[in-house]
Amino acid sequence: MTTTFSSTRTEHDLIGDAEVPAHVYWGVHTMRAAENFQITDQKLADNPFLIAALARVKQAAARANLQLGLLDQTRAEAIDQACERVAAGEFNDQFILDPIQGGAGTSTNMNANEVIANVALEILGHNKGEYQYLHPNDHVNLSQSTNDAYPTAVKIATCFAATPLLEAMEELEDACRKKAVEFRTVVKMGRTQLQDAVPMTVGQEFGGWAVTLREDHDRLQESLKLVTEINLGATAIGTGLNAPEGYAEAACYHLAQLTGLGLSTSPHLVEATSDVGSFVHLSGVLKRVAVKLSKICNDLRLLSSGPRAGLNDIQLPAVQSGSSIMPGKVNPVIPEVVNQIAYQVVGYDATVTMAAEGGQLQLNAFEPVIMHSVGLAMKHLANGCTTLARKCIAGITVDEDALRRQVEQSIGLVTALNPVLGYTQSTMIAMEALHTGRGVAELVLERGLLTEVELAELLRPERLANLAS
Repeated sequence: MTTTFSSTRTEHDLIGDAEVPAHVYWGVHTMRAAENFQITDQKLADNPFLIAALARVKQAAARANLQLGLLDQTRAEAIDQACERVAAGEFNDQFILDPIQGGAGTSTNMNANEVIANVALEILGHNKGEYQYLHPNDHVNLSQSTNDAYPTAVKIATCFAATPLLEAMEELEDACRKKAVEFRTVVKMGRTQLQDAVPMTVGQEFGGWAVTLREDHDRLQESLKLVTEINLGATAIGTGLNAPEGYAEAACYHLAQLTGLGLSTSPHLVEATSDVGSFVHLSGVLKRVAVKLSKICNDLRLLSSGPRAGLNDIQLPAVQSGSSIMPGKVNPVIPEVVNQIAYQVVGYDATVTMAAEGGQLQLNAFEPVIMHSVGLAMKHLANGCTTLARKCIAGITVDEDALRRQVEQSIGLVTALNPVLGYTQSTMIAMEALHTGRGVAELVLERGLLTEVELAELLRPERLANLAS
């Protein structure tokens, strides 16, 4: 760190004495880590969910320690009040560390301990750094280690971050459902392998996307249940050393009350301290959401291609000019940006996979990059869903007459004749229509295979799209 401050306070760690800016709430451990880890140009402050989660973990610990007689009421109440303010975001700017760091999250844990301790000291009427009255380790971190406090906070933060993503997915699903209703009677050609298939409605297409989003929404909710199993109280490796009897249960109870989450203590704390399988599963679900979302965007780009030389089934709202050289060109920029979000989320999942695999023995040291990756995946997906719903789906229009003409001219209509004419006869008609440019109906009538009334009923697009049901 190169910034010069006019006044400092002296703090001490195992490395020795160090001068810390007098006005900051973080301390020497945070300062050392800030000097060591300058990786992403991002800060813990960029993830308010993690800061709030850390504060809630420390708050729950203070309440459990008070309950068990390990912490006096004066200090416990000061820590409790400090945590409440930190959780509310009042001191986010004091979380200065890079989110990717060595040490299995120890630096992040110490950043939280020091900030909370110094806020509590001021509440008690003392100066920052007067740790003889209230200490970051002895009091704020009492009955904890990084190895249970940090993973628990990561899980809480993940649950917090999932809320805006779930809400954004619901908004996008709702936008698709509204279009499904709006276009429920607009007939178009369905396609398989990019070739004409059979008629359907534009509403059915949007309805399918809505169902896809709902399925992914439900799978995400299910995966979050695995993240609510915590190891708080297991301290260093899951054996519970330095956490008194009853602490794990009390801390979990208070944390559940503070967060509103259905938390439970893992039945096997050694396994829970070393395993990050719940994040592998969750990240896989986020990848699923990304892949499905990207597929929808691929469809949107294809369906809106043209407008004259493409499919042009739908018209996306024009949100900006598309070219610096081609006048009048409008690009599908909103689906394109969501595609890119999806690609990035797939990359985040690969990072989580390797970080989980890289864990050794009784602790996975790579939870910082897991937290960073999952947090960014959720944030970007939430922003992508909201952007797609508001700037694209909501403004989509169609040319109903053009779509109907396309259906009437398609050889895909011949599929409806199979039950009556048989596959061979229907194939011959389809091939002749394709090579001559004549319509299916025209050829059937010319050969006397069906009457006009019979043909009209069989080829009625609304019937083929199953609108009557």
